[in-house]
Amino acid sequence: MRIIAGELKGRKLDRIDTGSIRPTSDRVREALFSILGDMVIDSSFLDLFSGSGGVGIEAYSRGAKEVVFVDVDSESIKVLKNNLKKTDIIGETEVICNDYALAIDKLSNQGRKFDIIFIDPPYKAGIALEAVRKIQAGDLLKKDGIIVIEHEAKELMPEAEGIFSMFKEKKYGNVRLSLYVAKKENGE
Repeated sequence: MRIIAGELKGRKLDRIDTGSIRPTSDRVREALFSILGDMVIDSSFLDLFSGSGGVGIEAYSRGAKEVVFVDVDSESIKVLKNNLKKTDIIGETEVICNDYALAIDKLSNQGRKFDIIFIDPPYKAGIALEAVRKIQAGDLLKKDGIIVIEHEAKELMPEAEGIFSMFKEKKYGNVRLSLYVAKKENGE
C-alpha cells in the first residue's frame, strides 16, 4: 500500500489485512480523493475505523490541515502509529484509541467539527449508520462537510439518514462509497 498523491506520494505503508480489518484499496482511495478533489486542501479530516491509516495519511498528503484517526483495535493503532512515524507526521496528527462512539462523544465535548468524515467500519457489523447518527447527535460535521461511508457493494445505504442526504454513490468492484451532506434548511 502506497500513498498515491501529494507531499507523501510514493511512501510505502504497512498494512493490516484480517477478516475484520481490511485496508481501503489503492483504487478506491484514488477514486475517493478524485471525488473530494480540492475540498481536502486545508480541511479537517476524521478517519473513523482508521485501521492502518491509509485514508487519513492520504488526506494529509493531499493537504488536509488536521487529521484525526480513530480505531479501537490495539494492533491497528500499533501499525497506524508506525505508519505515521514512517511518514514523519506522527506529531502533526492525532490518534484516538477508543470505540468510535466514545471517540465521537469526546470530540463533540471538545467542540470539534470536521469538513470530511470517513467511515469504514468492519463490513457486516451494521454500525456505519449508527456512526452517522452519533455524528449528527454530536454535531461533528461542519456546515458544508461531507460524510463518506465505505461499505460492501451489495449493502445499500439509505437516501437519507437523519439530517443527512446522500448526494453520490459509486461502486468499485465489491466496494461502494456513499457520500452524504447535511440537508439545507430550505429543503434543497
